[in-house]
Amino acid sequence: VQLVESGGGLVQAGGSLRLSCAASGRAFSTYAMGWFRQAAGKEREFVADVGWSDNNPNYAASVKGRFTISRDNAKKTVYLQMNSLKSEDTAVYYCAAGPLRIGQVDYWGQGTQVTVSS
Repeated sequence: VQLVESGGGLVQAGGSLRLSCAASGRAFSTYAMGWFRQAAGKEREFVADVGWSDNNPNYAASVKGRFTISRDNAKKTVYLQMNSLKSEDTAVYYCAAGPLRIGQVDYWGQGTQVTVSS
């Protein structure tokens, strides 16, 4: 599975962005998909994930209510809609695939930069 993110950029605080992650490979629909982020000088942290059936997404407390994760198995794409962005959301965002619910990431994307200006 190869993962390619897009949609990052510069946005003002309070604004919105939508990240996309396009996957290749036949096993996409069987994987949980998720997003992680890493701010400068900090460790990579979990943001959100969604199971293959898209019935029960998980979110980090810091983004719950502002971010929405979704997936389209037919398009082999997972999305992260980010609203009400804050300066502390500034980070490189990484797409991930694997048995994420047990803390394992099998595949990473290359990352896309999100910068929120205050």
